[in-house]
Amino acid sequence: MKPNVKNIAIFASGEGTNFTALCESFKKENLPINVKLLVCDHRQANVLNRAKKEGVPTFVINFKDYPDKAAAEKVIAEKLAATKIDFILLAGYMRIIGPTLLAKYEGKIVNIHPALLPKFPGRHGIEDAYQAGVNETGVTIHWVDSGIDSGKIIAQRAVPVYKDDKLTELEQRIHATEHRLYPEVVKQLLERGEM
Repeated sequence: MKPNVKNIAIFASGEGTNFTALCESFKKENLPINVKLLVCDHRQANVLNRAKKEGVPTFVINFKDYPDKAAAEKVIAEKLAATKIDFILLAGYMRIIGPTLLAKYEGKIVNIHPALLPKFPGRHGIEDAYQAGVNETGVTIHWVDSGIDSGKIIAQRAVPVYKDDKLTELEQRIHATEHRLYPEVVKQLLERGEM
């Protein structure tokens, strides 16, 4: 018997390399996942081109068009409901999920962060670790709650920081680790019935 196919939405704000890594992995592994929607908050983001290439419908929302975050998230929630979304993967989405979306999808939103949380939360995880002079950082995948990168950790993988590293070299190693770890974790969540 074929397992239930999960309809997922991926949220991203920028380049979209994790979006592509996830889509390619789901296809290669033949997982029962249907990427039904990309939600993006920047009209010029390259991830929109990646979605087009993957044949994934996109929904672009400009938060400035709404009186407040709750109003914008209400529109996103309506779109997710209309698309019958079961689960959300944040892949470089540079906004904190507010109570409006959390209320509808609590326990069904996962995020990836480019540092070993709880160290270096927030927008500049790689840069902050680099500036701090640590000899190890990494990647964290966690459940989303109302805080900033504060949800329960699902998985982490360490990435070394070498003495002569340039920031760009560290970024490349972090991204390569993200592209392997995120699809692996999604597969595990599926297998464990957590998504």
